[in-house]
This record gives sequence, C-alpha cells and structure tokens, in this order.
Amino acid sequence: MLNIVLFGPPGAGKGTQSERLIEKYGLVHLSTGDVFRANIKGETDLGKLAKSYMDAGQLVPDEVTINMLRSEVVKHEAPKGFIFDGFPRTNAQAHALDEFLASLQTEISLMLALEVEENELKTRLLKRAEVSGRPDDADPAVIEKRIAVYNNETAPVKAFYQAQDKFVAIDGIGSIDEITQRLFSAIDTNH
Repeated sequence: MLNIVLFGPPGAGKGTQSERLIEKYGLVHLSTGDVFRANIKGETDLGKLAKSYMDAGQLVPDEVTINMLRSEVVKHEAPKGFIFDGFPRTNAQAHALDEFLASLQTEISLMLALEVEENELKTRLLKRAEVSGRPDDADPAVIEKRIAVYNNETAPVKAFYQAQDKFVAIDGIGSIDEITQRLFSAIDTNH
C-alpha cells in the first residue's frame, strides 16, 4: 500500500496536487477537516464527542481523531493506499498513526512536504481570496498566523519522518505540472 502524508503550508498547493496523486496512484484522500465535518454533520458518536471539545474551545484529543480516521479507513475494501491531509500535526499523532497502520499491516510510505517561501505563499493566498472568496485568505494578519502555526506544528513531525527516512522535501515553486512531476518522481523513486 502507498500511504502518503502530504504536508505544506497554507497556499502551497496541497489540494491541487493531492487530486493529481489520487488520480495517478488510485489513492483515497483522507482530510481530517472533511472527516470531522462529516462526523459532526452526521451526528455520529465520535462527531458528538469531537464537537463537545470544539464547543468548549479545546483541541480534539488525538484518540478521538484517530478513531474517526480509523472508521474512514476501514470503509474501503482493498485500497491501494491513502493520502493523509492535515494529519498528523504532532509527534503524538504521528506515533498514533503508525500504531494504527501497523494494526492493518501497513505503514506510512512517504511524507511529502511542499516547500514554498513565505512571500510567495502570501501572494498565492491573496490571489486565492480574490478567486474563491475565502475570507481567511484575504487578511494578511490571519495569513501570517496560519503560516506561523503551520511552521510551529510541522517542524517536529518533519523530524519524526526524517528519523524514519521517509521525509521528502518538494520544491513547491513553478508551474502546477512541474510540481506534480516532482511529486510523481519522489514517489516512484522512493516507493
């Protein structure tokens, strides 16, 4: 199974590139944001539990998040693999994900990180705000905070996968097709 953790700061192109990886390799896209929203909307037990934490302004515990992902993963019969988007965000989550995947006799194959320098991210997000009307992309202070949170959260996770020799940095500057080719090449070389 090909299991990829796709990382990148806001505006790096994760959404666009994950669609291309899914298409080429037949992967299942697991976005923690989508999984949370579906569970909350569907009022599942896990969704209600997660919502109780969110309503109290607290982070949803890793165990709840992993259990939601587990329930999504087991819905798929004989998958070719998964792209994990927005997870893991901490070393504790990375450990939990490793344990969960090991219970399914599989593991993370690669962590691919789209790397884009900050000024370029800000330009892209402001452009995206114009096109998509996403208000969170239009405010420079919000953009700054989202990039800082990403940098603080992901540094330890990057080190976690580097220690397992599964981390690959991908230059996220260039045309969409050029970046896609870099991702394909990283996967084909390392898997």
